[in-house]
Amino acid sequence: MRQYGSRGIFSYTSCSAAAESSRMSSSIPSKMKAWIYNDYGGPEVLKFESDVAVPEVKDDQVLIKVAAAALNPIDFQRRLGKFKAIDSPPPIVPGYDVAGVVVKVGSQVQGLKEGDEVYGDINEKSVEQPKRFGSLAEYTAVEERLLALKPKNLDFAQAASIPLGIETAYEGLERAGFSAGKSILVLGGAGGVGSFVIQLAKQVFGASKVAATSSTGKLELLKSLGADLAIDYTKENFEDLPEKFDVVYDAVGQRDRAVKAVKEGGSVVVISGGAATPPGFFFSLTSNGEVLKKLSPFLESGKVKPVIDPNGPFPLDKVDKALSYLETNRATGKVVIFPINP
Repeated sequence: MRQYGSRGIFSYTSCSAAAESSRMSSSIPSKMKAWIYNDYGGPEVLKFESDVAVPEVKDDQVLIKVAAAALNPIDFQRRLGKFKAIDSPPPIVPGYDVAGVVVKVGSQVQGLKEGDEVYGDINEKSVEQPKRFGSLAEYTAVEERLLALKPKNLDFAQAASIPLGIETAYEGLERAGFSAGKSILVLGGAGGVGSFVIQLAKQVFGASKVAATSSTGKLELLKSLGADLAIDYTKENFEDLPEKFDVVYDAVGQRDRAVKAVKEGGSVVVISGGAATPPGFFFSLTSNGEVLKKLSPFLESGKVKPVIDPNGPFPLDKVDKALSYLETNRATGKVVIFPINP
């Protein structure tokens, strides 16, 4: 796939920019390859089709030629109909995380232009009326405010693995009032969200101590991400530790045990399963490109790094197998789909 720098040929002359803009717009097809389901259900409802309509671009959106995407548990939870009452109606092209190249801009778009390499979580609200045209397709339309320029040091596959996970990690830490000098326990530290909670707590928020749980084979990964204490959940119960923490970030759904590991006056962040008992609180991510922009220096410096499951990346036509793997709950970091537009 042809790649463009954040400036690329668009900085040469207005004439060449106009010519390239015309070329890119005229090369956009009317149909595309995409994964789609027409009814809620198990893996069998998801189909790979080659004649799905390329989405229209609204005034505040850009059209992205998708280079890479990443999977999240919400992709299969949504397909199962868990959010049916507040979901957009099928047919649905799934997918939240995206990285790719802008090929068309809406009339109100100010900060992005054709040729920009961007990434983001395309759904502002995770479960409330998410888009019908997601990122598991050759093209997707996204509001400018949900996107940021791709960090220069990362490729598309790496960039696609970041948005939902890092934004969820950041918002949860913010909501918990986490700050320098505080301690944190991360449940599920090797997962797509937990791996970023460890890094952000240490590198961005200035944690005094970071503890995290994982299975035996992932303990060294936790330490490499910045965990001071790596806990093997197959051998010890984290709630039995004599030490308690200012914040417990539960990324795996163990809220009843999590509240036993928090200090009095502390907080328990819960991101799955709905309402939580105080001091726990549940939240659903609100996607925001400004968070990606704020964290870009940490990504470009390498202080915060994406973690991509070594079984991937999976090509676009193997999304069904990638989702089945994700549903085993054995993935490390993020399961990435790449290439999408080879």
